[in-house]
Amino acid sequence: MCGIVGFRTNRDFKAFKRDLPEGVARLSHRGPDDSGLFFAHEPGVGLGHRRLSILDLSRAGRQPMESEDGRVVIAHNGEIYNFLDMRKTLQALGHGFKSDTDTEVALKAYLQWGPAFLERCVGMFALAIWDGREERLILARDRMGIKPLYYGVDRGNLVFASELKALMAFELFQKEVDPEALPLYLHYQYVPAPRTIFARTWKLLPGHYLVMQGDRVTTHAYWRDPGPPEKSLPVQKSDEAWVDEWDALLTQAVSERLVSDVPLGALLSGGIDSSLVVAVMQKVSPRPIRTFSIGFDEKTYDEAPYAAKIAAHLGTDHTELYVDAGRALEVIPRLPEIYDEPFADSSAIPTHLVCSLARSHLSVALSGDGGDEQFAGYVRYGSTRAMGRLLPLVPEVLRTALSLGLKGLPLSLVERVYASCRRLLPGAFQVENFPDKWQKFVLALPYSRLSDLYRVTVCLWSEAEIRALTGRKPVGTRYEEAFSETRDWPALSRFMKADQRTYLPDAMLTKVDRASMAVNLEVRVPLLDHRVVEFAWRLPEDLKYRDGSGKYLLKKALSRYVPAAYFERPKMGFGAPIGRWFRQELRDMVQDYLSPRRLRAEGLFDAALVERRVREHLSGRANHQHRLWALLMWEMWREHWLKNPW
Repeated sequence: MCGIVGFRTNRDFKAFKRDLPEGVARLSHRGPDDSGLFFAHEPGVGLGHRRLSILDLSRAGRQPMESEDGRVVIAHNGEIYNFLDMRKTLQALGHGFKSDTDTEVALKAYLQWGPAFLERCVGMFALAIWDGREERLILARDRMGIKPLYYGVDRGNLVFASELKALMAFELFQKEVDPEALPLYLHYQYVPAPRTIFARTWKLLPGHYLVMQGDRVTTHAYWRDPGPPEKSLPVQKSDEAWVDEWDALLTQAVSERLVSDVPLGALLSGGIDSSLVVAVMQKVSPRPIRTFSIGFDEKTYDEAPYAAKIAAHLGTDHTELYVDAGRALEVIPRLPEIYDEPFADSSAIPTHLVCSLARSHLSVALSGDGGDEQFAGYVRYGSTRAMGRLLPLVPEVLRTALSLGLKGLPLSLVERVYASCRRLLPGAFQVENFPDKWQKFVLALPYSRLSDLYRVTVCLWSEAEIRALTGRKPVGTRYEEAFSETRDWPALSRFMKADQRTYLPDAMLTKVDRASMAVNLEVRVPLLDHRVVEFAWRLPEDLKYRDGSGKYLLKKALSRYVPAAYFERPKMGFGAPIGRWFRQELRDMVQDYLSPRRLRAEGLFDAALVERRVREHLSGRANHQHRLWALLMWEMWREHWLKNPW
């Protein structure tokens, strides 16, 4: 894995050339093994690269990499898994090769087919190509958005990089916060693409490429996410036949991701997705693979025993690390540096820790990310569909009154009642993170439209709260686009499509990329091979969600490798107990960063409203852990990057 950064300017070449080495240096964590620069003065172009050597560790793989005549140059971050097949095709067409890298294959593929070569690539990547023949700069990002790519455009200048911190190295880059981005961040826990936290700065959308020719910048889609789902399939298959096809496809995807010239292993949570990936890895590997997991002393968040059982059954070489609050809390001050855009998913803490654990033994790890969004794995899918069927039958005035009444119940009382029910009927009451689920259920009661109901399950502060907090209402995003485009689809497919467009690339994949790259670890995600994604959309819905539970096909496939008793259990979230930490270990930090004095000086939030939420949470009257975490991460990010906390 690597980091890329560069620019194109018609008027400020000296300034950008001066700052590019600093931009490259800020990506050293993404590529500790080597670095390189390319400049072309007359067209005003600069490319920079940091290298994490995975394939062909020799100097032949150095980047930026130039064509034989020096007129076309590429800087590449990621992996193209089918590069050997593409190389054979290109050799048959007369191309020669000096290295064994996928980067050289990408360069020659561009020379042969132009931007259309992207349609042939299987992998995760973000790349920049300067074509001196056409005087154009091309930026491209993989289909699912596994690898990040940011760009800023202002007064004829374009800068781009794998992370925002590299853009901020350019003196001419304006760190002007986009006023529309802050409400969106509070709403979703991240800034939805294509926006970033900064004005005139964007995320290149997954499956797209950008062309800058002269002062003109255009973006183009080279891949569209699949849909709509098939209503009737031409060939009816048995469940076992579908599992056979799935197993063969996943085996291919996993096998392609085992090509590496450095040590390789897997992140194993003990859940269905990562267990299935590890099972297939072990099937095709001639020796035990290395697996890694993180455990917490707090049982609600501890999946380590399940991971250990899976690892023992499959015969992997397993390593686990139990983390106490002190170790986890050491990570928090680092988060604003790692996530150089405000990011409020608390599972960034254990993700960083497990990546750090794996990196102490190897350089590449496979993970199970992407299964939930393709196979209806989130609990919210089924519950939101059920509410979408039920709530329209209840008069709106009654639903609103019920919501207001339930809001008045102290959370401590609700939790005591729930605990009593669990003792009486333990099998019937197993709701992960119950306080949060309860509050979202209460908030959802006034709504009946499916997109509004689902929004409550995935968003933190409601639109009304955000207006009260910031004076602004969140603007529309690709979330609304996804629901608009799928209005005739089944409910579960609509939820999954919305998540694949927004939550998956902007939250889940961002989290994994930053957490892994911060410790020089490359993470590969076979469940997000675009062929796997396209296959999943062909499946009948009951192969994803059956008998009130998601991931039916994945469970059937995993049961071929592991006894069902090892993984048939209520879904656990991969998170951290921040609700308790706020009342104990993080209490002083919260009261400092979210103090009324600080917030009034900043002038962005209603300080009195925040103070009420802090008091409610610290007293136990309510559970605002995710809302307060989002505010805390904003304040820490602002202090770190804007250097003007007060």
